[in-house]
Amino acid sequence: MNPSSHSPSSSSAASTAELQERRAAPLSTPTDLKSPATEQISNTLSVLLADVFALYVKTKNFHWHMSGVHFRDLHLMLDEQAAQLWAMTDPLAERCRKLGGRTVHSIGEISRLQRVLDNDAAFVDPPDMMAELREDSRMLVRQLRRAHALCAEHGDVGTNSLLETWIDQGEQRIWFLFEASRGAGQDNGTHRTTLAL
Repeated sequence: MNPSSHSPSSSSAASTAELQERRAAPLSTPTDLKSPATEQISNTLSVLLADVFALYVKTKNFHWHMSGVHFRDLHLMLDEQAAQLWAMTDPLAERCRKLGGRTVHSIGEISRLQRVLDNDAAFVDPPDMMAELREDSRMLVRQLRRAHALCAEHGDVGTNSLLETWIDQGEQRIWFLFEASRGAGQDNGTHRTTLAL
């Protein structure tokens, strides 16, 4: 019987070398988009993802800490909006990976990339909550439009189909927040007038 040409030690060394090579290799997924395009798009999507996570947490924060006469309606509306934002996170991250890019790895990275400011105040008046979320949503929609323009420039139809849906959803959130803040402000004014009498 002839001895095997591969000893256990040489086989183990080959496996270790192969494993190290795979670990060192970039996470590149095959795509027909050119390298500069995939890098620019995946970087843009990663920053958008950080913004979406930040806006999601702020929306849940305001949902949990809602108060006042319109508590139930606003509490439920913010829960719906938070669910919509949460539903964006996985497709955004996976789109980066489909293009061969990387996306966020941690809460720390999200905090470094996010443009949506946190609100750690112990109490926020409901009309101020609505106004703040509305402005954050407007900023997010602007950034989604900029990402859409970048993707259009590079012919990334797949990403743009997602962005168009999210722009429409964002515009709806802005509309609802605008109407909710108008109503809250009018009610607050009525209460102030009544108290003054």
